[in-house]
Amino acid sequence: MAASYIDGKVVASQIKARVKTDIEHWVSKDNRLPSLQVILVGNNPASQSYVKSKTTDCEEVGIDSDTLFLPDTISEKELCEIIHTFNEDENTDGILVQLPVPDHISTHAIIEAIDYRKDVDGFHPMNVGRMQVGQPAFRPCTPAGIMELFDHYSIPTKGKHIVVIGASQIVGTPMAIMLSREKDGGKATVTLCHRYTKDLTKHTINADILVVAVGSPGLITGTMVKEDVVVIDVGINRVADNTNDRGYKIVGDCDFESVSEKASWITPVPGGVGPMTRALLMKNTLLAAKKALYP
Repeated sequence: MAASYIDGKVVASQIKARVKTDIEHWVSKDNRLPSLQVILVGNNPASQSYVKSKTTDCEEVGIDSDTLFLPDTISEKELCEIIHTFNEDENTDGILVQLPVPDHISTHAIIEAIDYRKDVDGFHPMNVGRMQVGQPAFRPCTPAGIMELFDHYSIPTKGKHIVVIGASQIVGTPMAIMLSREKDGGKATVTLCHRYTKDLTKHTINADILVVAVGSPGLITGTMVKEDVVVIDVGINRVADNTNDRGYKIVGDCDFESVSEKASWITPVPGGVGPMTRALLMKNTLLAAKKALYP
């Protein structure tokens, strides 16, 4: 029996509708609109596309957003100085530097340059540390969005064996922390796999829930998962497709056809996790404007 779809578009729309209503209520009390400053370095087509989508979401919910386009020749010092100006700007609630940045710029330096109270991506060490010990913090948008999907579809995680593939600081590592420790949701037994993991199938075949975030198209096949597994596919990969006018199609890290034949639930790609990431960014920006986490 084919898997049921976990529709991220539907859930994201509901979250954004709640954010929009909350913003309208916030503004009705003589507060200004929440504001998000996006910084885009260079002309990476994927990054440009992501930023455009985020800007559209901001317009939809009522967040005042602006994008600063910078050349890929900018130095790390210059970029940090620009970030500091927005840190000091009382009219800027959230700051998002679109990743990746050029190779000559340290990602860690840029993330740490952002005021953690305006770090709506949830990547700053202060937010990561507070999340890990269960204190209020901006949570990384993608794993936080996945937790919302589990909640919306009443997919239990407590006591389940969850395998997370990919140990990035953006998705895999914070996902493992949330799943193992969160009070509401979480409480799972988590196995975190990465590029050095031997015999990947040995781990995936025992997973009750599988979260894949490595950027490797078709990495997980139906033979690697057990019946009724829940699959969250975070991968967004372009593969050649001559039948498409664009010459490519977007696929995930799982071979959708074979995996969906065994799974009970699965996220489609696109339309699964991606919309949730942006919806949680909207939610974090509103929290920043209200100073709900860091008064």
